[in-house]
Amino acid sequence: MEAFLVSTSIVALAEMGDKTQLLALVLAARFRKPWPIVWGIFVATVFNHALAGAAGAWITTLIGPQMLRWVLGVSFIAMAVWMLIPDKLEDGDTGEGPRWGVFGTTVVAFFLAEMGDKTQIATVMLAAQYSGWLWVVAGTTLGMMLANAPVVWLGDRITRRIPLRTVHVVSAGIFLVLGILALWVPA
Repeated sequence: MEAFLVSTSIVALAEMGDKTQLLALVLAARFRKPWPIVWGIFVATVFNHALAGAAGAWITTLIGPQMLRWVLGVSFIAMAVWMLIPDKLEDGDTGEGPRWGVFGTTVVAFFLAEMGDKTQIATVMLAAQYSGWLWVVAGTTLGMMLANAPVVWLGDRITRRIPLRTVHVVSAGIFLVLGILALWVPA
């Protein structure tokens, strides 16, 4: 249960102001069909984070616990620094209608945007830290939905009220604490 709760919390916070959250806002503003967008985000996240979780679990079979502790500690600290760098979404809107419909466009766009993203890297690290990668994937997926579904439904009204800088600093603090704990608490 710890893996699920920690994963949900970390990813929900890490997603605030992230490029995929900005993508959710852009998709909502462009298509104005929240349900296919939310379902597209869910499907893309499940597939993306399942792959990331499997990679994290696989990493634990390659390196020993002492080396893993150092890799995780340094990675969490690097994530803390990365959280302080705001994301921007490139404008690739051509003005054409979606080729694969709203749902298909959301799945493809979200899956690709999540590749190498903070939350995907966090999923790899969390799956490497916790033995139950399924709980990590379930938690990170829920965290993504908690951060993105309200943006799709409420859009601009939410983003004006949330102090994203504060959320980024809190997220960075959590990653920093996890990194320090991984480095100084014996496995």
